Amino acid sequence: MVLKLKLRKIGNSLGVVIPKEALHKMDSKQGDTLILSETPDGGFRVTPDKESFAEQMAVAEDIANRYRNTLNELAK
Repeated sequence: MVLKLKLRKIGNSLGVVIPKEALHKMDSKQGDTLILSETPDGGFRVTPDKESFAEQMAVAEDIANRYRNTLNELAK
């Protein structure tokens, strides 16, 4: 599913309206928190704030920090 979202002025900020089909697919509703994370290609990904996702990201960040030098060498 690919959706184009238009930026809209909301008060003094800008925001997007997420269509109900996308919210249903993410199992999200009004009041839920969404996470905007940067992707390696410079884009962004929106995911629901589920506890398991936060735990996975914490583990990934811990591994990246502990093995920073090894990962840098492997990236060469």
